[in-house]
Amino acid sequence: MKQLFLFLLSVSTISHVSAQSRPRELGIKIGVLPTGTLNAITDVAGVKVGQITLSEGADIRTGVTAILPHEGNVFQQKVPAAIYIGNGFGKLAGYSQVDELGTLETPIILTNTLNVPAASDALIDWTLGQQGNENVRSVNPVVGETNDGFLNDIRGRHVKKEHVLNALAQAQSGPVAEGNVGAGTGTVCFNWKGGIGTSSRKLPLKLGGYTVGILVQTNFGGVLKINGVPVGQELGKYAFKESLDKSSDGSCMMVLATDAPLDARNLKRLAKRVIMGLAQTGGIASNGSGDYVIAFSTANRVLHEAAESTYTATYVHNDYISPLFLAAIEATEEAIINSLLMAKTTVGTQGHKVEELPKDAVMELMKKYGRVSSK
Repeated sequence: MKQLFLFLLSVSTISHVSAQSRPRELGIKIGVLPTGTLNAITDVAGVKVGQITLSEGADIRTGVTAILPHEGNVFQQKVPAAIYIGNGFGKLAGYSQVDELGTLETPIILTNTLNVPAASDALIDWTLGQQGNENVRSVNPVVGETNDGFLNDIRGRHVKKEHVLNALAQAQSGPVAEGNVGAGTGTVCFNWKGGIGTSSRKLPLKLGGYTVGILVQTNFGGVLKINGVPVGQELGKYAFKESLDKSSDGSCMMVLATDAPLDARNLKRLAKRVIMGLAQTGGIASNGSGDYVIAFSTANRVLHEAAESTYTATYVHNDYISPLFLAAIEATEEAIINSLLMAKTTVGTQGHKVEELPKDAVMELMKKYGRVSSK
C-alpha cells in the first residue's frame, strides 16, 4: 500500500505541474534579451528565496516570502539599495533609511498588510541573533505588503513571527516556486488569481554580461496585456468596464536584484524602469494600489564597521546602463505574467472565489495575434 500511495502522489504532482505552465513553456516569449538559467531572481549569484504558505481551513490564505541578498551577515555587509514608489498607498517598512543611506541591511520580507509589524519584529530578532551582531542596537527591517483580504481572513493576522523566521531559515538558491505560494497565496491580479512570480535577464558579454532578476507579489488591477495582446479586453474582464469600482486597487511589490555594480542613484533609476514593466502588463498603479520597487546590487558590500574613513568601489558608467533598463522592464513584465499563469483557482474567506487565468483562452488569443513562438 505504501508503494501505491507514493505512486499516486507522484501522478498527482505531475498533473499539477502540467496544469500550471510558465509562458515560455507555452511558446510565449516576452522581450528580446535572453533569460538567466532559471529565469528567476536567484539567477543573481548569492540571492536566496524562502517561502512559507499558509492555506488552512476556509479562511486562511496568506504567507511569507523572504529574499536574502547574499549568504553572509547582511547587517555587517550591507548592499547598495534604492526604493522607488510608483504609487504610495502601502505600508512598506524601512523606506526612509534606505532612501537616506542607500543601503539595505536586512533581508526583504513580503507578506500581507496587517502583518508588517509581526514581520518587522521577526526581522529584528533574526538580525540581532546573527553572529557578529551582539552589539547591534538599531535595525532597519524592510518589509513590503499587499492586501490579501478578499481571499484571506486578514484581520486574523495569521502570519506569526515563527513563520517569518522559518521562511528566512528555508531560503535557498535555485528554482523559485510561483503562483499561490508565500506572500502570493491570497492575492488577486487583474481580477484573476495572482501570486508570486519571478524572471531574469542575462545581458550578453558585449553589454556587460550582468544579470537582472525580479520577484513580484501581484495584487493589482488594470487591463491585462500579455506580450502586447489585449487579453483583458478580449476576455471582457478589466477595470472600470461597467462602473467606478475598486477592482483595480490592491498593490504590487517588486524586488530587483542585480550583480551589476550600481550605486543607490542608478539603482533607483533602474527601479523606475521596473514600473514600466508593470505598465507593459496593463497595470495602472491605481489610487488604492501600493506599487513599490526595492532594488539592490550584490556587486559591492558596504561594511557596517569601516576601518578607513573612505572606500573605493567600481560602478557602471551612466552611458552603459541602458541595457540594464531594458532587462528590468522585460524581466518585470515576464515575472508578472508568470505569477498569473502559475496561479490556481482559489476559494477563500467568506466563500470568495477567484478563478485562475483561463490558459486555453489565452493561448487562442496568442495564436490569433501571432504571438506564439515555436518551442
